[in-house]
Amino acid sequence: MTDTKTTQVFRVYIKATPQAIWDAIVKPEWTAKYGYGGNVEFDLRPGGKFAIFATDEIKKSAADQGYHLPDLMVDGEVIEADPPRKLVQTWRMAMDPGAKAEGFTQLTYEITETQGSGTKLTVIHETGEAKSVAAMIEGAGDSQSGGGGWPWILSDLKTLLESGTALVDH
Repeated sequence: MTDTKTTQVFRVYIKATPQAIWDAIVKPEWTAKYGYGGNVEFDLRPGGKFAIFATDEIKKSAADQGYHLPDLMVDGEVIEADPPRKLVQTWRMAMDPGAKAEGFTQLTYEITETQGSGTKLTVIHETGEAKSVAAMIEGAGDSQSGGGGWPWILSDLKTLLESGTALVDH
């Protein structure tokens, strides 16, 4: 396992409005199109539930690779929501027993419009003692085996919002 940091910061500049980026983070019609896919559900009030559920396509792909994917992939709770500027939530990888046992981490999205270079999206993931989650989200593996982490997810989000097409077919 790689040496991981307890707070990881990822930043990308996207030629899109803050609202478009916000929608891509919190609306299922967008979240199924990029990254690892999945249908997100958010109750954007403090204490509200957050969950990402596997789509039929994701389940079929997992089955084709010889493993079972549960319906619930990721879960957590909203701490703060300030659309379309900031979202703070807890985050737990529920589909992996080892990562699930590590408990909840904290995830923050900061969305800042910039002059002349689109919008800056900063993702801050505080993993604490969740070592396997820290390795996963930093992209210690490769995207084909599910280890592309935030660098891969954010690259896919940027590509989707700027071109209308994701890096990977979902």
